[in-house]
Amino acid sequence: MRTHSRINAGAIAVAAPQPLHTDLIRITRRMTLLALAAAAGFAAVVSFSPRAGAESAGAGFVYTADEHGGSVSRIALDGGKVDIIPVPVMPHNVQFVPDTGILLMVGMPMSGMEEGHGGDGHGEGEEEPKGRLIVIDTAGFASGQSASIDVGAHPAHVIADAQGKRAFVSNSEDNRISVIDLDTGTAIGAASTGDYPHGLRMSPDGKSIYVANVKDGTVSVIDTATLAETATIKVGSAPVQVGFVPDGSRVYVSLRDDNKVAVIDTATKEVTGRVEVGRSPIQVHATPDGRSVYVANQGTDAEPDDTVSVIDVASGTVVETIRTGAGAHGVVVSADGAFVFVTNIMAGTVSQIS
Repeated sequence: MRTHSRINAGAIAVAAPQPLHTDLIRITRRMTLLALAAAAGFAAVVSFSPRAGAESAGAGFVYTADEHGGSVSRIALDGGKVDIIPVPVMPHNVQFVPDTGILLMVGMPMSGMEEGHGGDGHGEGEEEPKGRLIVIDTAGFASGQSASIDVGAHPAHVIADAQGKRAFVSNSEDNRISVIDLDTGTAIGAASTGDYPHGLRMSPDGKSIYVANVKDGTVSVIDTATLAETATIKVGSAPVQVGFVPDGSRVYVSLRDDNKVAVIDTATKEVTGRVEVGRSPIQVHATPDGRSVYVANQGTDAEPDDTVSVIDVASGTVVETIRTGAGAHGVVVSADGAFVFVTNIMAGTVSQIS
């Protein structure tokens, strides 16, 4: 049976068991993506010195980004305590890097957006501000101490390799992926993509990165060793994010404007099917056992969706639709598969599905 509880800032309440979902916490008006940190080691790396000294992560945390408010929130899973810190960017995406204790986020600088833009564009003769990758040591999260690294124009998402050595940032207006050395805090390479790269994920074997290109309806496959684009796969209208199953055999791609999720066979680099989901699907995440893929359906600002579709991998069909909150956007599954967390950007809540 699913449990239902609700935590508001400063208070906690637990209700009797009910079906479907848990509204975990109300934090800010519009949160975007989230990252789950349910792992052990926290290490200080913001100064880009050799990594050392770890402290326990306890029961773990959920991190969320508030793009419009310029802040990041940390929710403690063992009690619901919320810490909110300001960040120097409008964070569109956050990514926790296991075994390193660092939290990555990307966005345009708050000051640059305010000063460089007016109305629908930016001022005559003004240089477009660069986006930034922000690196936070989660052991000192409450202090808000961070390091800032310039990347490209309008960065959307960031991921890191399994070793926590390199970060990969999709720069939507540059049609490129920036590669950052996390030990030195410097750019060490770039990869070309399709038109308006957005979500990206690394294959489980670490050999390739799949990138969703929103404007040309494709997914780019990037070789992580050479940074060459080795394949371009046509998937459908407005692909936003990709997600691998744990064995790396399939990639699921949210097609925002088709209300579908495309399925790619990674051996053939071909689309093998498309699954009908809710309205304007955004984020996708597979369970650790590879049996299910959770899809957050955001809808539109005028008509937000409030559901998560659960795709059965074996049958390729939606087997459950779970109601969360208005504007379901980000989704992540805990490492043990016991919980799914969803950010609802119109409701300003995080839902916990168990």
